[in-house]
Amino acid sequence: MEKPITAAMLSCEGYELTDREKYLFSKSNPLGITLFSRNIKDNVQVKKLVEDIKNTINRDDVLIAVDEEGGRVSRLKELRGYSYLDQETLTNFPTKYSKIQATLISDELNNLGININYSPVVDKKDACQSKVLENRCFDGDDKKIISYAKALADTYIKMGVCPCIKHIPGHFSTSKDPHLNVIESNISIDEIEKQIIYLKAFSNYPLAMTSHIKLNKIDAINPTTISKKVVTKIIRNTIGFNGFLLSDAINMHAINGNLLDKIKSALGAGLDAVCYCAGKYNEMYEICNNNLFMSEKALIRFANIKKVINNKKNAVDIDTLRASYLKDMKEYLNKEYSYDATEVLHQMQKKGDF
Repeated sequence: MEKPITAAMLSCEGYELTDREKYLFSKSNPLGITLFSRNIKDNVQVKKLVEDIKNTINRDDVLIAVDEEGGRVSRLKELRGYSYLDQETLTNFPTKYSKIQATLISDELNNLGININYSPVVDKKDACQSKVLENRCFDGDDKKIISYAKALADTYIKMGVCPCIKHIPGHFSTSKDPHLNVIESNISIDEIEKQIIYLKAFSNYPLAMTSHIKLNKIDAINPTTISKKVVTKIIRNTIGFNGFLLSDAINMHAINGNLLDKIKSALGAGLDAVCYCAGKYNEMYEICNNNLFMSEKALIRFANIKKVINNKKNAVDIDTLRASYLKDMKEYLNKEYSYDATEVLHQMQKKGDF
């Protein structure tokens, strides 16, 4: 009898698995592991870590994920010595460069054994949005978002990497950082539905990540990630998303309550799994010892992710493609940024703030 899969993308503490992480992962059979900057030193080390994770969990469909959007959200920057273009900058060029960038990133991920990229970001660019999304959004125009996001996502799929559409249903005009604050919007249901029409273009992708926004006109108590009303009415019905639904980092302060309650609420709301990012053993132990297993529906949706990561990779002359890309994009690489949103939680953890 197959072991049930714990409905969580977990994380690890450092550059290699500790003995107790190995024991916990082998016993609990998590969906997969997300890697962060604290787990990435050099190519040899990352490949070894990924191999150890896969051997420890001992499933041929273990998900290994990373945030490699380009720009300031670039976990692999130190391995190559530069960061790719952020999504906002990509829109200044034909979509062929988005496809090239996704091809180059996919090749790197394939070589490391990573099969999930938390990209592309499909939030709308907004003058009032939080700095958490600065430079990470393509545009405020629906057609432009669809065109550029699909260029990235479809290329990842062709290269055997599963993209993760994020963040649905979006962050709207919220100005706070969900890592640190509760975020909410009072816009009407009609306005919500009007603003998210473009997201229907992504309804058939295999994987998407929720935003933690609280849409008060639909559910004045619960943020999207733990709101059955929003998940059902907006994500599953209005947007029509029928793929695997993963939470954004469940540790974020945008959702109040203790960790276990948040995870149970997210799964109860209709999410297929949660993303736990802090790498704290005691918290992961709690997650793994509460029978938080993937549902039958989640397993069916998971099958479509597996189809992608088992794709035969496109044959590409990577060296020539990279040389051409670096020549054309030279002046746009290594842009300096002041805020790396997805590492905020790790820095808070190091300071003992949560």
